[in-house]
Amino acid sequence: MYLNGVKKSNMVSYDAIVIGSGISGGWAAKELCERGLKTLVLERGRDVKHVVDYKTAFKHPWEFEDRLRTPNKDKQKDPVQSTSYTSGNKHFYVSDSEHPYIQEDPFRWIRGYQVGGRSLIWGRQCYRMSDLDFEANLKDGVGVDWPIRYKDLAPWYDYVEKFVGISGKKEGLSHLPDGSFLPPMEMNCIEKHFNAQLKEKFGDRIATIGRTANLTKPLSGRSPCQYRNLCSRGCPYGAYFSSNSSTLPAAFRTGNLTLMSDKIVIEVLYDKEHAKATGVMVIDSKTKTVEEFNARIIFINASTIATAALLLNSKSDVFPKGLGNSSGQVGHNLMDHFIGAGARGIHLGFSDTYYYGRRPAGIYVPRFRNIDDNSKRQDYIRGFSFNGRGERLNWQDNLKSNQGFGADFKDKLTKPGPWSIWITAMGETLPNYYNRVELHPTKKDQWGIPLVKIYFKYGKNESIMREDAKNSAEEMLTKSGFKDIEILDYKKPGGSVVHEMGTVRMGKDPATSVLNAHNQMHDVKNVFITDGSSMTSSGCQNPSLTYMALTARACQYAADHLKKGDL
Repeated sequence: MYLNGVKKSNMVSYDAIVIGSGISGGWAAKELCERGLKTLVLERGRDVKHVVDYKTAFKHPWEFEDRLRTPNKDKQKDPVQSTSYTSGNKHFYVSDSEHPYIQEDPFRWIRGYQVGGRSLIWGRQCYRMSDLDFEANLKDGVGVDWPIRYKDLAPWYDYVEKFVGISGKKEGLSHLPDGSFLPPMEMNCIEKHFNAQLKEKFGDRIATIGRTANLTKPLSGRSPCQYRNLCSRGCPYGAYFSSNSSTLPAAFRTGNLTLMSDKIVIEVLYDKEHAKATGVMVIDSKTKTVEEFNARIIFINASTIATAALLLNSKSDVFPKGLGNSSGQVGHNLMDHFIGAGARGIHLGFSDTYYYGRRPAGIYVPRFRNIDDNSKRQDYIRGFSFNGRGERLNWQDNLKSNQGFGADFKDKLTKPGPWSIWITAMGETLPNYYNRVELHPTKKDQWGIPLVKIYFKYGKNESIMREDAKNSAEEMLTKSGFKDIEILDYKKPGGSVVHEMGTVRMGKDPATSVLNAHNQMHDVKNVFITDGSSMTSSGCQNPSLTYMALTARACQYAADHLKKGDL
């Protein structure tokens, strides 16, 4: 039926609504369905079915008109998204011209609107946070204290790792806890040399193989990695973790899941008489029909910026500044790691050794600054890690130093060059009230939803840390025997690493935070938020594994309390 122009779709009442089907939304769907809850997942983008919708997965570079080089027309149409996509995967990214936002400061908001969200295009690096991270805000007097510690999340890290399938090597570092790993991928000879040199020359540093959500042996019907390194086109083998290959199928198997695509959630509806959210208002992206769906609990997993925007747009007499925003913190404390500072160099050894396959993971140098008194810096707090890769220079690199034509020239190009290695830092960004998401008061998108405005600047602490990262990278390569070292500093804007976090942070005090220790809104007890927006600090690790663990933990809490009648 219709009421005031709104199609009422509450004839079927759900136990739970999950907004978003990406990494955390997929996990929420799986956990709630497996706990017996009739669950509706609403995805604003198109449907993408595992395997059948990976249209470019087996195409060769020469089968693409642009040979996988981004043409100028794409750069003009999608100035933000084109910094991340190629013609092999751009169908998994939004169009900037169709989905505009306002950059009050430079910020790359990379988005994938489809079933599976950005789980189809993520980098798959999975690292645990530790008490070095969970206690940092309290010790440094920055932001607010996390309401949890490592012991609260450790069993949930175990739980999600065993389902996801994380390949990696145990290193015994307290500040980078080991997990439940599948066999690690193998480092090549130059990477092993680099690791040995770090251990010998520095003592407090190692290079380990990346801990990645790529299977190295079969798991739950998913095949192991084929070493094609075409992950972002969608993996037909299910060898990397995505909502499409893993969590959503698990949810469907319960018979409790209803999934609707092309449904943009406009507002979370609030009943002030019962002090609860009752459901959501949705607009169909194609027909622009407005509908309402009702549920007993709601999980918001729209991704950090979109989640904050949804809350800010969900206004009522009780919450004139947005749902659950009595603290005034919704939208604030936006964080994203900084990247692009490091070095690369050439090594003249190991010329008789090569490699085969295209490994979808690089190497990882865990944080070594501000770990303890011996590594404490006086000029900045927190720290950074390094991602990198060792490889032999190829024909494209040889073009820079060789010129000519004919058979001799071709012969030179077909021979591999010397070994090289590059490492670039990923550094922690501190929570800052200035860095925020707002809604424009008058400008709207094609569905009548206010445009998002983003304010984001890296601070002095990040700037000083960045300089140390560059100097440290150069020093490590030099002492490891590399030559022709080039310092790297790409100075990419916020958003470039696609680790946006923090706009709806967890905390102990409802006056300074939005969520409690179980990712439950302080103000609205039947609303839970477990995507990156819930993060209280950023650490220097890739954060997606933590989102998954927080989601699984919150789902248990929500389901248990729903059954008790507390929600």
